[in-house]
Amino acid sequence: MTTAHQEPPLSLYIHIPWCVAKCPYCDFHSLPRPGPLPEVPYVRAVLDDLARNHGILEGRTVESIFLGGGTPSLFSAAAIAEILEGAGRCATLARDCEITLEANPGTLESGRFRAFREAGVTRLSLGVQSLHDPALRALGRIHDARTAQSALEAAAAAGFRSFNVDLMYGLPEQTVAQALADVHGVLSVQPPHLSLYELTVEAHTAFAHKPPPLPAEDTRLAIEDAVTEAAGLAGYERYEVSAYARPGHRCVHNLNYWRFGDYLGLGSGAHSKLTDPAGVSRPVRMADPARYMADEDRVATCRRLSENDILFEFLLNALRLTEGFSEDLLRARTGHDLASLDGLWAQAVKQGLLQREPDRIRTTPLGRRFLDSLLADFLTNIDTVSAKAS
Repeated sequence: MTTAHQEPPLSLYIHIPWCVAKCPYCDFHSLPRPGPLPEVPYVRAVLDDLARNHGILEGRTVESIFLGGGTPSLFSAAAIAEILEGAGRCATLARDCEITLEANPGTLESGRFRAFREAGVTRLSLGVQSLHDPALRALGRIHDARTAQSALEAAAAAGFRSFNVDLMYGLPEQTVAQALADVHGVLSVQPPHLSLYELTVEAHTAFAHKPPPLPAEDTRLAIEDAVTEAAGLAGYERYEVSAYARPGHRCVHNLNYWRFGDYLGLGSGAHSKLTDPAGVSRPVRMADPARYMADEDRVATCRRLSENDILFEFLLNALRLTEGFSEDLLRARTGHDLASLDGLWAQAVKQGLLQREPDRIRTTPLGRRFLDSLLADFLTNIDTVSAKAS
């Protein structure tokens, strides 16, 4: 086995770390807003960072741009436009480049939707999380159900090429009926894309220090089944563990992650995944915005992946997709073929967790439910199996 050097598709990720308040479940790099935001120096730093990485961009087409956070919609439409115009100068953007902006209902007047669209945003991702006021309070959200519903209606009418709604389930003391009410409330505005995330308690969050009263396991599983069925009956295809889309509205940016494509991350704390002739590296930008804005060398760490790291990270991402991955994609991203790794997934196939086809591997519905356990087994066995494959 030899590591593949074929350049994958390339995306840009731009991190804007500030939010109004840190949610107790959030483990992303986000910081409470310190007062007036340093829009001008931060945009200048992001564009300087982009220009200094022209070698990564040279000869490649950027398929998507994602502005995440934090809450990027705290920035003005003029600041977002300046970032996107700078990206267009520094990089070759695909003709139909998908440009996503994350927004939260509690920070966004509906009149600003059009301004973001005119700034160049083609896709909005709205973090609703719930339409049930007690659940929103338990999650530490700054908006209420009425504000969320208004934001949903404004997003649907704003004329974006596409928009996504984030919902969470398995919320503190949530019932199946409450979870279904959330889904049906969101579906009333017919978003082209729906992300349904299970609430998990992550280390180093407020919920980890003081866990909320989550539903019992049987209730959680019943909620998962109910919301998945509701989305399917409404005409949404579940194409990834947490992602549902109407035809033609899959998220291009996230598909590039799940297919182990490349992405250049800019902004404080942003992560990248980049392929070069030597293999795959993962640079991480400085987390402190002040240092990120002040320093010219903004990379805090850069880890070079081993061949086994590459294989495991590929599986970690690609097995989230309901279509799984083809042998061609496996070979292009890792240098392996399916047969050489049969020892890795033979047991999972017998257990009904994976479906093995002549040129493809995919999870079964049971495998998607127990994906974390499946990946933990792969991590345990990957050194032995890949050594034999070599």
